[in-house]
Amino acid sequence: MKPLSREAGPRVFAIIVTLAMVAGLGLAFYLPSVAGNDLRFWLIAAWSGAREEQHATAPGTLVSPRVENGLGVNTFLEQEVEPSKRARTLSMARDAGFHWIRQEFRWEEIEPATKGEFLDPKFGNNTWEKYDQIVDTATVLGLEIIARLDTSPPWARPGNRHAFTPPERLDDYGDFVAAVASRYRGRLHYYQIWNEPNLSFEWGNQPVDAVATTELLKVAYTRIKAVDPSAVILAPALAPTLADGPGALNELVFLQQMYDAGAAAYFEIGSVQAYGLRDGPDDRRLGNGDVNFSRPLLFRALMVRNGDAAKPIWISEFGWNVPPPGHEGPYVYGNVTEDQQARYTVRALDRARTEWPWVGVMNLWYLKRADDREAGTLLAGFRLLDPDFTPRPVYGAVRDYAKRVGLL
Repeated sequence: MKPLSREAGPRVFAIIVTLAMVAGLGLAFYLPSVAGNDLRFWLIAAWSGAREEQHATAPGTLVSPRVENGLGVNTFLEQEVEPSKRARTLSMARDAGFHWIRQEFRWEEIEPATKGEFLDPKFGNNTWEKYDQIVDTATVLGLEIIARLDTSPPWARPGNRHAFTPPERLDDYGDFVAAVASRYRGRLHYYQIWNEPNLSFEWGNQPVDAVATTELLKVAYTRIKAVDPSAVILAPALAPTLADGPGALNELVFLQQMYDAGAAAYFEIGSVQAYGLRDGPDDRRLGNGDVNFSRPLLFRALMVRNGDAAKPIWISEFGWNVPPPGHEGPYVYGNVTEDQQARYTVRALDRARTEWPWVGVMNLWYLKRADDREAGTLLAGFRLLDPDFTPRPVYGAVRDYAKRVGLL
């Protein structure tokens, strides 16, 4: 038999994998949906790997800032009432190998009632105290904080009851971020300006607006740098979506509109979410009519085209969802078992570490909530720890990964 040429080999392999995928997906269809995920995801990974699209991601370009330990996790420490529970949460983050936490510094909580007044109107206590303890404890434990600066107090958004509404006056937001940077100069070094502004419900249920987002970013960058020139500014974390309307806008379109509005000079780190959703960590398709873990490749290519090859991307949120028992759909965030969640998370970390040199910190969504009000909902299926601090399998898997790669 005549041997296959180098050119023919990959094509034949792709055909074989495609035929196997058709047969395998037929089998997976008859398996219980969760049990069939591993087979379906493996076939998709093999098929997409054989015909992976190439994008100009400038893998040889050194990005800055660089990090040695990029293992991060989202926290909700502001929800904990007891300081001891905040400290325990941070200790468990450190013990799992996390070096970074992405933590909200909620403007609506810190300056709630009146501009320039940092008092809780109900109890009269200083609203900085809780955040002081978060920063102090994280510092003692050697954890770096990505301070997510968003929400606005009612007085800054008259006529809109939604907390995630941009302020009526950008200077008010500028004063707030400057106050945060001034108070924590030398202890906080990384600031993220807003979250998912390409989704309407994260923008006050108003039409999304990349130009307005860029103006918010410019004000925040300028005011923080005036207080702390060494501070590092992360661009708003954009949500992956294929939507094209006022309620949600494709993050690639939104990012390009931000570049067109002059955003490049006002951030040092790009930021995007990278949820696995309905596919596994090795799904390499980028044009399959859905979003997946590989989508940051398109985000990176867009940054390169806009002259930002030297800037890293930090993944602000990623993970896989375990729906609650008895949930029959829809599976908005995907549908995996706890074991699959653990394995896919570790594989995602390995893939980013070995294939994406332009990725810095990867923040899992999320460590824990203070209480169980989300019990029985899909959102609870992302957490690493239950409210009573009971670890889920993904927590142990991340800890084992950290040990394996020398982070613990």
